[in-house]
Amino acid sequence: MSFDRSLKIAPSILSADFANFGEEIRAVEAEGADWIHVDVMDGHFVPNITFGPATCAAIRPHIKTVMDVHLMIAPVDPYIDAFAQAGADILTAHVEAGPHIHRTLQAIRAAGCKAGLALNPGTPAEAAAPLLDLVDLVCVMTVNPGFGGQKFLDMTAKITALREMIGDREIHIEIDGGVDPATAPLVRAAGADVLVAGSAVFRGGSVSDPAPYGENIRAIRAAAEG
Repeated sequence: MSFDRSLKIAPSILSADFANFGEEIRAVEAEGADWIHVDVMDGHFVPNITFGPATCAAIRPHIKTVMDVHLMIAPVDPYIDAFAQAGADILTAHVEAGPHIHRTLQAIRAAGCKAGLALNPGTPAEAAAPLLDLVDLVCVMTVNPGFGGQKFLDMTAKITALREMIGDREIHIEIDGGVDPATAPLVRAAGADVLVAGSAVFRGGSVSDPAPYGENIRAIRAAAEG
């Protein structure tokens, strides 16, 4: 993966048709997705259960862009190698998920993946400050993690603070939760460059009629870029 700060739209397959992941991924990439976001939930760290390494391995051949795997699980460390072997390009762990986040980030990089750090809405930007030399991405949650389709929580001050902390480091700022054409301009102006969107991308479309995916992606992109 090469680094740039251009705007990237990362549809979350949490909002896709679970019975047709391969076709859904191919369709949404053809309609303009920059990355594919995979939300991994364990029913422990967050109140929902979604996918494991086997699902990631199964969908990896269908992803031609970037496989962005968001680990909403605790503990994280025992599963890093399995998700890396499943083909993740980026593995993101939550700062709140364990006591040894430095070790977790080091293990992600040692496994050959880009390392992401996620911050829940109640966690301040300052929690990322000691970790910036170990990360390639900071994910700012703009909902409390665990379910798709939630209402956006305004974290623009946190995003702005992170952008200032990051300076010229090659670190993406990703936003996850409630992103749509109304909220995208707020987070982009604050400094975000990766926007995760689930229902706002997949709404109205299907593998047999993927055109709405493209319309939704273009609407988010146009709103964010002004």
